[in-house]
Amino acid sequence: MKNKTALITGASRGLGKEFARIHSSHGGNLVLVARSENELRLFKNELETIQNGISVYIIVKDLTLPNSARDVYNEIKENNIQIDYLINNAGFGEFGHFVDVNWDRFEKMIDLNIKSLTHLCHLFLPDMTARNQGKIMNISSTAAFQSGPMMAVYFASKSYVLHLSEALNNEVKDKGVSVTAFCPGPTDTHFMDDSKMKETKVIKNMKLPSSHAVALSGYKAMMNKKPVKIHGFLNNAIAFSIRLVPRKWVVAITRKLEA
Repeated sequence: MKNKTALITGASRGLGKEFARIHSSHGGNLVLVARSENELRLFKNELETIQNGISVYIIVKDLTLPNSARDVYNEIKENNIQIDYLINNAGFGEFGHFVDVNWDRFEKMIDLNIKSLTHLCHLFLPDMTARNQGKIMNISSTAAFQSGPMMAVYFASKSYVLHLSEALNNEVKDKGVSVTAFCPGPTDTHFMDDSKMKETKVIKNMKLPSSHAVALSGYKAMMNKKPVKIHGFLNNAIAFSIRLVPRKWVVAITRKLEA
């Protein structure tokens, strides 16, 4: 991990910030990508002050925009930075009836959660396989294991991330590279507020794990080359039990929990 460089998207808040703190605590260098320049610069200064000897390079980029993934890749190559670990953390959700949510919101969600993530994998995987080393962690969710009324596009996007990651891991595992799908459940981050999930029945009555604990679980899974990692015993049990229940029941139960 020491001197290895991790590229982390969505790095200015939540899990992205925690992944950066964890990686830098092991002496790793960072390339941090997010939309907020001020937050990134403050975070860069914090990390370089606390972890003496590491380097933190920031890229201010909105990954929902066309060609943004290519822009990130080109800037990294122009600066001769080798990416050893790619953590595709950026993403967002939206709670509400499908027909009531503005299309622009869904389009940006698909562009960020699916398109940008896939493009970054496609750009960096050839470099990793050519070196016969590298690790990718794509942030999926426990939402990936079932359909999600009231968050239909978000659940579907995370299912895509899970299945893409499993397939890519199978393709590259013999080339010294691993791809991990990390599937956290509800976590104490800004996501709960941004997605409006904090007001749902299930979240109101739940004690949420800290972003640091969740991020540490994912980071260890990536380092251990786990194809899929679900955070938490209860989340694992639910993901397994879903296989045993008729799909229409699962959809109905999910809707009831989120009402």
